[in-house]
Amino acid sequence: MLLQQALTHRSHSSAHNERLEFLGDSVLNCVVASVLFDRYSKIDEGDLSRLRANLVKQQSLYEIAQRIELSNFLRLGEGELKSGGFRRPSILADTLEALFGAIFLDSGFDAASSVISAMYIPILDTVDPKTLGKDAKTLLQEFLQGKKIALPQYNVVATHGAAHNQEFEVECLVPKLDIQVFGTGGSRRAGEQAAAKSALEAVQTALAKAPVAVKKNKPRTTQLKLAGIATIQPDAPTAHMEMPKSSKTAKGQSKKSDQDSHAHAAHEEVNDSNTQQTQSHTEDVNQPDLLKTNAEEVPSAGSGQSKSA
Repeated sequence: MLLQQALTHRSHSSAHNERLEFLGDSVLNCVVASVLFDRYSKIDEGDLSRLRANLVKQQSLYEIAQRIELSNFLRLGEGELKSGGFRRPSILADTLEALFGAIFLDSGFDAASSVISAMYIPILDTVDPKTLGKDAKTLLQEFLQGKKIALPQYNVVATHGAAHNQEFEVECLVPKLDIQVFGTGGSRRAGEQAAAKSALEAVQTALAKAPVAVKKNKPRTTQLKLAGIATIQPDAPTAHMEMPKSSKTAKGQSKKSDQDSHAHAAHEEVNDSNTQQTQSHTEDVNQPDLLKTNAEEVPSAGSGQSKSA
């Protein structure tokens, strides 16, 4: 009886599913909140609320209802059948919530929680909690900020249609990457969202194709402060590297000069020695003459006695 009531739309009979939908909506929010609380321990309250709102909204429920082919079991009035009510997202989403309410009444909270968790955990395994539920403009802005790129610019370039049914054409510009895309919607906001979605795809594609910049190491200096005196010491001083060469040259020249000085001193010593030897030889040669002269000039004792005799 509860299952039949949960599948019945108000267009079919008075025993419809709207009260069960109300109950099922509350059970669904409680179970999803509990699953998110246990699964994402590091996410704050604001992001948990965003995730839950996105998971229990009409579009999400509609997609689950389509996956379990719920449209084949709906009980609709003739008008809804002719107008395609079994494909309408609002009818399918409300019916799914009514089913959750019926399970809760029939088997309790644990049974309802098991059914809901089995439907939602596969979805949570495939989504990013950081981006789930965020609109295209927010995602584009956060992505550009993460890459240190200026925020996009939005401009309405044209409007089409009558005043009561206008369509807005909006451009989205990312100047740094030379990106210009367009989006259309029934309002300016809708047009901006459509343009932002296209811009996000274009930005991601452009950055994926861009070559990776290689950072060049710049020479750095280290400042040492010793006793209040600051000295700058470059990491790779070119002047310091060239000094050994000039020092070596100066050292070589000094060594050569020392060798020349030693050679000159040795030569002087040889000359002095030769001079002394020459003088000594001259004195030796002249010495007999002097002795001879002295002998002639000074009479010996023997010779004096001989004359006297």
